[in-house]
Amino acid sequence: MAFIEIQGVSKSFGAGRETRTVPTLSIERGEFVSIVGMMGCGKSTLLKIVAGLIAPDAGAIEIGGSLVRGVQANASIVFQNYSLLPWFSALENVRLAVGAAFPDWSAERQKDQAARHLEAVGLGKALQRRPGQLSGGMRQRVAIARAFATEPEMLFLDEPFGALDALTRESLQQELVRLASSTHRPVTTLMITNSVEESLLLSDRIVPMTRGPQALGHPVEVDLPRPRSANGVMHDDHAAHVRAHIVTSLTRDLKPVSKQRVA
Repeated sequence: MAFIEIQGVSKSFGAGRETRTVPTLSIERGEFVSIVGMMGCGKSTLLKIVAGLIAPDAGAIEIGGSLVRGVQANASIVFQNYSLLPWFSALENVRLAVGAAFPDWSAERQKDQAARHLEAVGLGKALQRRPGQLSGGMRQRVAIARAFATEPEMLFLDEPFGALDALTRESLQQELVRLASSTHRPVTTLMITNSVEESLLLSDRIVPMTRGPQALGHPVEVDLPRPRSANGVMHDDHAAHVRAHIVTSLTRDLKPVSKQRVA
C-alpha cells in the first residue's frame, strides 16, 4: 500500500451542486506529486481534503494505513497568501509553529530551530521584521521556513508561488527542492499548481485535473535528473513529451470558444 491513498473521494461545488470525483490516487512515501489544473477545477479543495482541513462528501483518505479524520499532526501546509500573523516577527511566526510541533522543547531551543530555518532561506538578517516590513517573496520564505522547521513528514503546497514575480518564484522553487532533499527523512509532498512548467521543475509525477466529473487524469512520471533548472526543463525532449501530454489532458474537455490558458 502507498503512503497516501485517495479512494473514491467526491465533493460537490456551487449552487448547482456540481460533483467532482477522484476515483483513486496513490502517493508513495517521499514522493513529490503535483496536481495541475486550471482555476476552478477543485485542486485546492482536493488538497484540503487530503490534508484533513475539510471532509469529503464520500470516499476516504488513508495516510500510513490510517483513515484521515482531521488535520494531520505530522504535516505542514504552505498557502499562496503566506498566512503569517502580522503582529509577530518572522522569528516568532516560525517559533509558534515549532512550539506547536515540539511543545516539550525549551523556548530557547524552539527559537534556535526557527532562526536556523529562516537563515536557511536567506532571512538571517530579517528575523525581527514583521510581515508588513517584508516583500512578498520574503513573506513566502518565512512560510516555507515555518513549514520545514516543524520537521514534517508531509508537505502540502497550495499554489505557493503563484503570487510572486518570475525571478522570486524560480529562486524559491530551488529553495524548496534544496530543503526537501536536505532533510533527515524524505518529505512526501503534494503540490497544487496551474503551472505545467513549475510541476516539471519540481515533481516526480504530475497529475492533470479537469472540471470533468472524473476529475483526475492519468499520472505522468517526470524522469529527469536533479537538480533541474527552468532552462534545462524548457529544452529537454522528455520534458517536452510530458508537457504535451499534460496540456492535451487539460484542454481535452474545454469548449472550442474557451479562452482559458495553461501557464
